[in-house]
Amino acid sequence: MTPLLTDLVAQLATGAIRVVDLANTLSSDFPVIVLPSEFGQCEPFRMETVSRYDADGPAWYWNRITMNEHTGTHFDAPAHWITGRDVPHGTVDAVAPRDFIHPAVVIDISAEAAENADFVVTRAFLEDWEARHGAIPKRHWILLRSDWSRRVGTLAYLNLQDDGAHSPGPDADAMRFLVHARDCVGLGVETVGTDAGQASHFAEPLPAHSILHGNGRFGLQCLTNLDQLPTFGSVIVAAPLKIKGGSGSPLRVIALMQEA
Repeated sequence: MTPLLTDLVAQLATGAIRVVDLANTLSSDFPVIVLPSEFGQCEPFRMETVSRYDADGPAWYWNRITMNEHTGTHFDAPAHWITGRDVPHGTVDAVAPRDFIHPAVVIDISAEAAENADFVVTRAFLEDWEARHGAIPKRHWILLRSDWSRRVGTLAYLNLQDDGAHSPGPDADAMRFLVHARDCVGLGVETVGTDAGQASHFAEPLPAHSILHGNGRFGLQCLTNLDQLPTFGSVIVAAPLKIKGGSGSPLRVIALMQEA
C-alpha cells in the first residue's frame, strides 16, 4: 500500500480515526414513509428464514428479504424524482463510486425541531449559521441534525396527524442556496424523508427532492448518531446496493472522524 493508505489503516486500527455508524437497524418494525392513499405505498422490510442449521440447511443460516428501495436508512439517487429522471448516471448502479465518499457539514437544528416539529430551514437561517460557524465548503454532504432519530420506536417518529406528517426540513430557497451557492453533494436527515413533513403544501412543493435530484444531487434519510459528529471534519461513506436502474437503496452509512 502507499504511505497514505498505510497511515489510514493504522489510524483506523489504533482508533485515532473513529468510525461512527449512522444507520438505523433495518427490521420489520422500522417505519416507512406513508403517502396519500391514492398512490402506491412503500412496503416495510420483511425477512423470512430460509434455513438455520436445520433440515432446510444443516450447516448454514440465511434469510429471504423483501423491501422497497427507500426503506430504513437509505440513499436517494437523482432518478428517484421526476426532476432527475433525465440526469446522466442518475440511477444507483450508474453513480460514480467516488461520489459515495465525501466530507460532511453537520448543521444542528435540534433545539429548533424540539420547539417546533414543523421547523423550516430557510436561506436566512443558513446564512446566520454560516456567520457563526463559517462558510459551508463545496462538495460536502449537508447533514441536518434534528435528533429526530431519538423518536425511533415511537409514533412520534413519523409524527402523523390528521393533516399528514409533521417533521422539520428545508424550503426551496434553502435548497437552491445549498445546491447552487454551496455546491453540496446532497442532503442527509434523521427524518423519514429529506423534505419537511408538510412540504407538499409549500408554495414550491417538496423542494428537497425536486431541487436536489433535478441537479444530480443525492439524499440520505433515516440517519442516526449525528450528535456524535463534529460540525466540520467528518467524512461520510454511503455506498448503496448496485441495483440495475435503481432509484435508491437501503445502505449502511458510516462516518470517519479524527479523535481529538
